[in-house]
Amino acid sequence: MHGGPSRGFSQIMPAFGDALNLEQISKVIEYMRGFCRNKHWARGELNLPRALVTEKAYPEDEVVISNAVNVRGAPGVSNDVIHEQRFGVKNQIEVDVPINFLNQNHVWHGGVGDTTLGVKRDMFSSLRSGSILSLQGSVIVPTGNRAHGLGTGTTTFETFAAFDQLFPTNTFVQFQMGADLPRRTDISPQSLFWRTALGQSFAADHGLGRLWSPMVEFLADRELTTGAKTNWDVLPQMQVTISRRQHIKADLGIRTPVSNTAGRPVQVMFYILWDWQDGKLTEGW
Repeated sequence: MHGGPSRGFSQIMPAFGDALNLEQISKVIEYMRGFCRNKHWARGELNLPRALVTEKAYPEDEVVISNAVNVRGAPGVSNDVIHEQRFGVKNQIEVDVPINFLNQNHVWHGGVGDTTLGVKRDMFSSLRSGSILSLQGSVIVPTGNRAHGLGTGTTTFETFAAFDQLFPTNTFVQFQMGADLPRRTDISPQSLFWRTALGQSFAADHGLGRLWSPMVEFLADRELTTGAKTNWDVLPQMQVTISRRQHIKADLGIRTPVSNTAGRPVQVMFYILWDWQDGKLTEGW
């Protein structure tokens, strides 16, 4: 539409917006897509905005640096360095290394938390229906200091299903449901979690301009112990693309407990995301 420079690509790619109408441009794109003979690749339109907590179903190449700061309740700061990388047509590996700082009895403790190693697989995707379903299995390694509250002290197996639905209006819903299954339940109980993110994307220039995606997440978890109650949180947030190529994004939100609030903090959450398959950090500006 507007040429390469408008999105941080080649300076020599001309603009075709004045030479071709939208229907003609769409036909050119469909012709180019025909060179991909493998129809099992999930279409890029199903790569929905990433929420702060809810995992999306689309396999991706991303680096995310995520932060959460307690603004009410016990002081604490948690940081996660997340690397996601596709392999094959439908698969993705994930490595999540948390670095946490907690205040216990007016003494700060900090260090690496429990590290997550996971594999995700796209089980079904259809642009026609706007749907994608993935399954993920992970091992959470007890690399954190349990005595200082930085880890559970036991290996945990995590599994979940993620389902995303995109509507023609660029409204989207993302669902995630799973379980954490520690090897030693005497020191860390098993638990279930389910998460939902509801959002809408807005962008000028037929979706080629800066993309704004307001979202709200509804988060729940429950320990599988007698008498346990379900913890519910609400997390409104806003994601925005920073680079012209839209491969650098940021998200900011506030996570607030709405049930069983005693001892559970209110958190300001934030991340910076780099979709490294779409270009280097220095490109696309």
